[in-house]
Amino acid sequence: MVWASWTQTPTAHTPAQGQARAQFTVPAQHPMVTVLGSGDSLLRVVEKAFPAADIHVRGNEISAVGDAAEVALIQRLFDEMMLVLRTGQPMTEDAVERSIAMLRASDAGEGDGPETPAEVLTQNILSSRGRTIRPKTLNQKRYVDAIDKHTIVFGIGPAGTGKTYLAMAKAVQALQSKQVNRIILTRPAVEAGERLGFLPGTLYEKIDPYLRPLYDALHDMLDPDSIPRLMAAGTIEVAPLAYMRGRTLNDAFIILDEAQNTSPEQMKMFLTRLGFESKIVITGDVTQVDLPDGTKSGLRQVQDILDGVDDVHFSRLSSQDVVRHKLVGRIVDAYEKYDTTHGTQNGTHKGPGRGKSGHKGK
Repeated sequence: MVWASWTQTPTAHTPAQGQARAQFTVPAQHPMVTVLGSGDSLLRVVEKAFPAADIHVRGNEISAVGDAAEVALIQRLFDEMMLVLRTGQPMTEDAVERSIAMLRASDAGEGDGPETPAEVLTQNILSSRGRTIRPKTLNQKRYVDAIDKHTIVFGIGPAGTGKTYLAMAKAVQALQSKQVNRIILTRPAVEAGERLGFLPGTLYEKIDPYLRPLYDALHDMLDPDSIPRLMAAGTIEVAPLAYMRGRTLNDAFIILDEAQNTSPEQMKMFLTRLGFESKIVITGDVTQVDLPDGTKSGLRQVQDILDGVDDVHFSRLSSQDVVRHKLVGRIVDAYEKYDTTHGTQNGTHKGPGRGKSGHKGK
C-alpha cells in the first residue's frame, strides 16, 4: 500500500485501552490538497463520517485514534483514495462519501463481491469532450459489467441512478470500437399526465419531447456536429417504440428507455426484435408507471417471465445509487417509506375512484 503502517507505540499519544492508532504518510509527489481537498473539504467529510475518531494532520502525515474497527476503516479509506489519486483522477466529496459507504457495507458483510472503491471509481467507460464517464457506485459498476457480459440487460431503479446514461455511454463505446454498426434508442410515447393531442405541431413534433432526454445524453457523449450526420446515415436512430414493430435488428446496440411504460405485448414485441451480433439494454423505474387505467407494466411482468433465462441479466439499482443532487435520493426514500406505511403508490391511493394516477402500473 501507499501508506506507512499501523503504529501503536508507548508514547504520550498512546490510545486508551480498547482503542487503536494509525499513522500514515502521504507520498511527496501528491500535494496534500489532493488528499484533504480545497479548504480541507475532503477531510471534513471523513471527520463527519467518523465522529468518534480523532483525526490529525501534520505536514504530510495523517493520524487517527479511536475504536480499532473505525481506525482500520479510516486507514482503508485513505488507501483507496490514494489508489484513485495515483490514476490522475481527483477525489471529490461525493466520491469520498461513496467510498465510505462501500467500505462500511463490505465491513458489515453486505458486500457480495471483491470490488473495492478504487476499482469502482476508476473504471473508465467513455472519454468525450474533455470529460470521462465512469460508474460512481458499486451497483453501477456491476450494471456496466453486466452489459459487457450479457446480450440482454435490464437496468431497473429510481430516477437519477444513471440507468440510461451509462447504457448510452456503453452504446457509444461499442460503436466507436466497431463492436456494433449502429445505435438504436427508443422510448414508448406515453403521456405522463399530459396529452399528446394538446401539443402543437406535427406528429413528429408531438413525439420529439419524449425522445429529447436521449438526444441530450448523446450530446454529452459525441461531438454535437457529428450527430445529425450519424442520424442521417442511420448509424444512430432515435425513434418511438412503435417504430420497432416488424423489424429484426442486427449488429446494433439497442436501448429501450422508460420501459415501465410498455405494455406486456410491447415488451414481447421489442425483445423479439433482437438480431445477430446485437445487444439490448432495457431501463426503467417500476415506481413511475404512466400507463392508462388497467394496463399492466411490461417491465414488471417481464421480471417474472425471464428470471433465470440464460444470457438475460437484471441489474437493480436503489436510492443509494442516485447520482443527482443528494436530495433526490432522500426524496426517493421518503416516497418509498410513505407508500409502505400508507399502502399507496407514489403517494397516491390505488383504490377505485381515485382517477388515472390511482391505477398506475397494475
